[in-house]
Amino acid sequence: MSKPKIHVLIAAAGAGTRFGNGQSLPKQFQNLNGKTILDRTVSKFKNINEINSINIIVNLKYKDLIPGTYTSAIIEGAESRKDSIYNGLKSLSNVENEDIILIHDAARPLVSECDILALITALEDNRAATLASPVSATLRKANGDNCGDMVSRDGLWEMQTPQAFRYADILKAHESSNPDCEYTDDTSLATAIGIDVKIIQGSAENFKITTKDDFKMAEKLLASQSIIRTGLGYDVHAFDHDSKGPIRLCGIDVPHTYKLKGHSDADVGLHAITDAILGAIGEGDIGQHFPPSDNTYKDMDSAIFLEKTMKIAAKHNASINNIDLTLICEEPKIGPHAKAMRTRVASIIGIDENAINIKATTSEQLGFTGRKEGIAAQAIATVQINV
Repeated sequence: MSKPKIHVLIAAAGAGTRFGNGQSLPKQFQNLNGKTILDRTVSKFKNINEINSINIIVNLKYKDLIPGTYTSAIIEGAESRKDSIYNGLKSLSNVENEDIILIHDAARPLVSECDILALITALEDNRAATLASPVSATLRKANGDNCGDMVSRDGLWEMQTPQAFRYADILKAHESSNPDCEYTDDTSLATAIGIDVKIIQGSAENFKITTKDDFKMAEKLLASQSIIRTGLGYDVHAFDHDSKGPIRLCGIDVPHTYKLKGHSDADVGLHAITDAILGAIGEGDIGQHFPPSDNTYKDMDSAIFLEKTMKIAAKHNASINNIDLTLICEEPKIGPHAKAMRTRVASIIGIDENAINIKATTSEQLGFTGRKEGIAAQAIATVQINV
């Protein structure tokens, strides 16, 4: 007998009305620390080698928001969650009766891979299983303004997903369901046809993002798991005594007698910042990405280098916490232009101006900067890598 395959159905067709007004897209497409909620959810299953297919049930008007690289099929959703799952079950191809079906809510992006594997293992000895967490809060009934009896929490579990079934069982459960009954999850359907459901204790972090408060909690949990890195950038450019100023510094023109020499616009400040960010995300240096031997970059605005570097950082799920830049020169005077520089750099990077610090110092008339031969810059970037 061949080993059963494992197919995942992710319910992502809901409108998320309880999430609150004002969002342009359903909650599953909202950005959560650098990735959409749905992207985070799918990645948990994509990383498990035992899984054969990942199928997303969605309102088809949002299908273009789902990258085709990480899903086996996109299935049209329905008005209710139950009908959406039924559509998903009927749409699966190359599925056998004993294959394992994992049904998961798109709005549970914090499920752990270990819990998913524990659920799969549970089906070796059970026809159905679900992740759940024991109820720990005090419960009581209430009628209007009058509080009623206390409810014992002994033996009470809060259902989570994924929930696991054999294909033939869960398909039968849907086909024979009572249209007059309200089924809030798939274990209730299985129980209705006499299938025992094994409860596997899951992590409390596997909560469903339903409200804005849930979303904020997920943000905090993910932030606590992020990695903080720093990068150092350093650059030097000499004055070009054959070219009249102004010079380009931190994305703005600064009055000076001479320009700075360089293949691009010789913006020593932006070059140092770019190098610092590349260093923090482990992507080499500015010369590797924008080599001076390439005439494409001849006289180019260095803001373009920094903008492209931010796109590279985004691929690493990296966000910039702050930039600290020191410009080292005898002239020109940096102080009168520091505010405009901060504003420009913040605009290029896309962060708050308060996260950018620009200061200047001299080398006390020592060395090439002391002899007014050029400008040096040193930058430190602090970056948060989001998991």
